[in-house]
Amino acid sequence: MTYDDVITMLEEAGLPLAYDHFAEGESPDPPFLVFLYPGSDNMFADDTVFKKIDELNIELYTDVKDPETETKIEDILIAHDLPYEKSEVWIESEKLYEVLYQTQIIGG
Repeated sequence: MTYDDVITMLEEAGLPLAYDHFAEGESPDPPFLVFLYPGSDNMFADDTVFKKIDELNIELYTDVKDPETETKIEDILIAHDLPYEKSEVWIESEKLYEVLYQTQIIGG
C-alpha cells in the first residue's frame, strides 16, 4: 500500500485529512483525521532489509466521544485488511479526544 493508497483509503471516511498536522490556523472543526509514518519495523536477512514494514499511525480527533465515526474508521481498516491497535486519550489543552489507530504497511 503506497502513500497515495493510504490517502485514498482514509478519504473513504469523508473527513478532513492531513499528513502529520494541518497548517497553523487551518485546522478544521472536528472530527478530522491525521496520519503519519512514525518509523519502521523492517525484517532483516543477510545484512539487508528483507521486508520493508512501515508503521502507520492514524489519528482521529473529535470534540465529543464519537463511537459512530470510530466504527467507520475501523470498518475501513478492516475492509483494507489492515489489523490495528487502538488507544484513546483526552487532550486537555486542545479540548479534543485523540483516538489512535496503529498499524503496519508491509512492502514488497
